[in-house]
Amino acid sequence: MQFQLISKYQPTGDQPQAIKQLTQGVKDGLPAQVLLGVTGSGKTFTMANVIQNVGKPTLIFSHNKTLAHQLYTEMKAFFPNNAVEYYVSYYDYYQPEAYIPSTGTYIEKDLAINEELDRKRLAAVSALLSGRQDIVIVSSVSCIYGMGAPTSYAENILTIQVDQDLPQETLRRKLVDMLYTNNDLAATDELERGQFRVKGETFDVYLAYDEKILRICYFDDAIDDIQELDTQTLYPIASYKEYKIYPANLFMTTKEQQQKAIHDIEDDLRERIAYYEERGDTEKAKQIELRVTNDLEWIRETGHCSGIENYSRYFDGRAAGERPYCLLDFFPDDYLLIVDESHQSIPQVKAMWGGDRRRKENLVDYAFRLPAALDNRPLRLEEFEALTPQTIYVSATPADYELQRAEGVIVEQLIRPTGLLDPPIEVRPKLNFMDDLMEEIHQRSEVGERTLVITSTKRQAEEVSAFFNGVGVKANYIHSDVDTFDRVDIISNFRAGTYDVLIGINLLREGLDLPEVSLVAILDADYQGFLRDHRSLVQIIGRAARNVHGLAIMYAETVTETMQLTIDETNRRRAKQMAYNKEHGITPTQIQKAHIAISQHKAVDYTGTAYIEENASLVAEAKVDTIYNAMSADEIRRAIERNRKLMKEAAKKLDFLKAEEYKQEVVRLEEQLKARESE
Repeated sequence: MQFQLISKYQPTGDQPQAIKQLTQGVKDGLPAQVLLGVTGSGKTFTMANVIQNVGKPTLIFSHNKTLAHQLYTEMKAFFPNNAVEYYVSYYDYYQPEAYIPSTGTYIEKDLAINEELDRKRLAAVSALLSGRQDIVIVSSVSCIYGMGAPTSYAENILTIQVDQDLPQETLRRKLVDMLYTNNDLAATDELERGQFRVKGETFDVYLAYDEKILRICYFDDAIDDIQELDTQTLYPIASYKEYKIYPANLFMTTKEQQQKAIHDIEDDLRERIAYYEERGDTEKAKQIELRVTNDLEWIRETGHCSGIENYSRYFDGRAAGERPYCLLDFFPDDYLLIVDESHQSIPQVKAMWGGDRRRKENLVDYAFRLPAALDNRPLRLEEFEALTPQTIYVSATPADYELQRAEGVIVEQLIRPTGLLDPPIEVRPKLNFMDDLMEEIHQRSEVGERTLVITSTKRQAEEVSAFFNGVGVKANYIHSDVDTFDRVDIISNFRAGTYDVLIGINLLREGLDLPEVSLVAILDADYQGFLRDHRSLVQIIGRAARNVHGLAIMYAETVTETMQLTIDETNRRRAKQMAYNKEHGITPTQIQKAHIAISQHKAVDYTGTAYIEENASLVAEAKVDTIYNAMSADEIRRAIERNRKLMKEAAKKLDFLKAEEYKQEVVRLEEQLKARESE
């Protein structure tokens, strides 16, 4: 199939030119291009048009799950008839294995897998191996982490046909080899994802990578019928003459590979024991022998063990130091890579290997893992580069890396269809800056607008917040020491009007998209340091670009080179937008974005009747505690179960913010139940 972009909008502003240039660049074989697009200019729509025009399988890479999910949702809407898939980390919670030498503390791996994200990862890989060309996969940094070999996965794909001679016992063994579980061994009769069951001459297989149940009907030893069933009603929804069943896990191996891996692990274990004994460290020798021997016993018996990924090199047949396989290996040779927010995504790729390596080296040095564990890792930047095809880097502030890779091929997209301009920048003296800032804040709060204040240190953020609250200005702060969930709550309350001012060092990484913000105030703008370079300042100022009254104020004693670069670039962008608005008779239009309150106290069924506050984010802690205290232990238990169910449903719908909300409520209720039971 070809890509079919569905949208009620047509390219406008400088989108048509950007689409044309990028498309032609790909067709001309350019290795890399940069799309320099300002916030609100419709970069995602441009990307979708280029994908349709080029017609290649495409990987869109983003630096975090939140943005990846936003892109996935938008691409799914643009290409409803094509294969748009989502590939991110499948953990709801993940504590990696680690050893801290300074305290002698060993931390075991702990995790909680999100079943829906696991399914989507499998769906992405299955789509890539299906032979389709109309594929868009949106991924986070997970795409550079190790996974099974493409050949091992492909060799385990099962193709079945009507009238095919395939004894039932053969099919049963094949499904088990593909890591599907026989439901006869499960605790419940309900068929779950990645399971199969046999009733008479009928096999029902709940596909691990799709919300479908496959029914295979037999007549003697021949397949008589192949149907897809609705997972809820079990009614047939489609029939097939031929069908491909993909494995239930991304890490596939054969019995022969397993036996060879066990032999190689035993050889390396002997070498490692000898290494420690030669150094007189018998304690470490015994420790590594015990751990690896125990793992091998589990692998022999079940084909799996805790931390089996640390032995992936043996199962893949890779040499020591050789890079692991990853999602990029499953793409065909000719595909398109789009790196979104490249100024943040590429540095993240650079950082992943180093952080993983330092943690693993401690585990290896202190005899918790064999040296092969070092080869279960993310790609290094040069390895990532070697696997990347033609690439489009997308950013409002591309870094030197992308500009060098693109060799000067920069496509600009500076026009916003709404007509909104980058905010004007004013430089004001530091002397008595607080009085000046207070006056600006009051002017905006009177008309329901918000202010962001950027400080240079965490302490300054806290002190400014305390000062504002002390003089009657509703304010709060965010920095890295503030709990992640609390940050979400603070941002929600900021949008709802609980606070007029939000203060922080780096308000770029919070996923802020706040049309209510009409003022960005940068304190100590002449401070030279981290997050105060030209690109960061442009990004910070852009936070006021979604409001028709947007303004940026730099409080400084002198205009630094960085400040001047920021001012010049902003003025250049403003001039281009103003010229376009004048030519087309456009009056800048304020963006209206609905606010959905986010709170850990929202829409929780406390007593069997829905307890829903219209302004959930403003519920007082004392009021919630009163509700808890009025509940019996059984009511609390029922509330815990209800919230767990709601958490799973939200996660299944990829609404991770809501899932986290319910998770926090479960924790709170469990604490209340524990206190009640101890009374």
